[in-house]
Amino acid sequence: MPKRRNPAEEEEALRVSNAIDEELRRERELLRRKRAREVKVMLLGQAESGKSTLQKQFQLYYSSKTLDDERPSWRPIVYFNILKAIRMILDELDWQYGLGASGADPLLPHPHPGPSPLLPSTSNTSGSGSGSGSSTRSLPNPAWFPELAQLRNKLLPLVASEDALAAELSGGISVAGGRSGVYVRAGWQALVSGAGRAWPLADAYRTAMTPRQCAVTNIVAKTLAASVDEIEMLWWHSGVQSLIKGNKLRLEEYAAFFLANIRRISQPDYLPSNEDILHVRLQTIGVTEHAFDINLGGAHYNWLLYDVGGARHAWVPYFDDATAIIFLAPISAFDQYLEEDPRTNRIDDSLQLFTAICSNKLLSNAALVLMLNKTDLLRQKLQAGIKVRKYISSYGDRPNSYEEVSEYFRAHFIQVHRRKDISHRPLYLHFTSMLDIKATQAIIINVGEAIMRQHLTKIGLA
Repeated sequence: MPKRRNPAEEEEALRVSNAIDEELRRERELLRRKRAREVKVMLLGQAESGKSTLQKQFQLYYSSKTLDDERPSWRPIVYFNILKAIRMILDELDWQYGLGASGADPLLPHPHPGPSPLLPSTSNTSGSGSGSGSSTRSLPNPAWFPELAQLRNKLLPLVASEDALAAELSGGISVAGGRSGVYVRAGWQALVSGAGRAWPLADAYRTAMTPRQCAVTNIVAKTLAASVDEIEMLWWHSGVQSLIKGNKLRLEEYAAFFLANIRRISQPDYLPSNEDILHVRLQTIGVTEHAFDINLGGAHYNWLLYDVGGARHAWVPYFDDATAIIFLAPISAFDQYLEEDPRTNRIDDSLQLFTAICSNKLLSNAALVLMLNKTDLLRQKLQAGIKVRKYISSYGDRPNSYEEVSEYFRAHFIQVHRRKDISHRPLYLHFTSMLDIKATQAIIINVGEAIMRQHLTKIGLA
């Protein structure tokens, strides 16, 4: 038989048990208070929908000092974006005008290694191009050829550094399928700038910029400065502008902004401006967390903003306690198709993703914000005469005006919400252009107030 404890031992055991209970109670109370001050917001949407740009807008509004600290880290990323844009132009000049084909007559078609990702596919007449839908080359002015050939030869050494810069910025990260580019994980800013931690970063990202990264970035900067005249001449050349106006050359959205500002960017003391940082295109891998301290009515709240990249549904179970979801749908993408599935229109893909979010039980308690994004690009495309009905047959004979088109897309997303949202929550909808700082920050204030109302109601303080 076990030995009976004496009264003193019983009293001590009870004291220890009560102390443990009290400690657990205090921990539960601390956790409850922490959660009451913690607001989790998920940024969702397909690739290139504007999630990272919205995150930067939040940072600019709520934590501008951290953006100032990060400014040097964006410099090599801007350089990479410019190198990629120049390479895409030269590739298309080679294809359209035969500048890179040895002994080829630029006026005659020449063999092409495969369908250009910048041109409409001949197997899909409503492909990613937004021009006539034909992949035949336009006949150029013969006077362009010697000029463009000379510019091409002078810029090839600059473009040759694209892969080296990408490899250094990616820090050894590679993506399946052999795709080139810069792919980064959370905390890349510390790797590139060597500055203090702007955000809560993992220990692996606290190291400074390596000598090799410095060397590659400085080489690119010097080569860029030495080539600024040729870059300007290439960008404004009639042969290049002709391809752009004819929708034969499809550059990424940032390209025109950076190439038009190349003389400023090539200065030795260049530091990216807020506008530069908002225009940058950088592909993130995995989930990145950004923290903001927000003061509301004298109370401090910790906003945790999650920018979700990579797999679309694997992250859902980890965010069942999210306060809000901000879903971004780029309505300018009506004439574009998914890179991984050229048969799927990007508007259709956004609607499918939005349907999945509305019908997901794990996310049903989160406030839902919908941003129909890139309205500035939508206006540009419609003004250029690109017809929505060519890419979305259900649009029919409606007027090809911004008012009609934007309302058509809005109605489709609202219909999905009404039919598929299992919790029948309200939908906060906004038309946005993430590059418009003043307008976007007004929307951020509006969205923030709606999210906080939802949060206070959830924790029983409203």
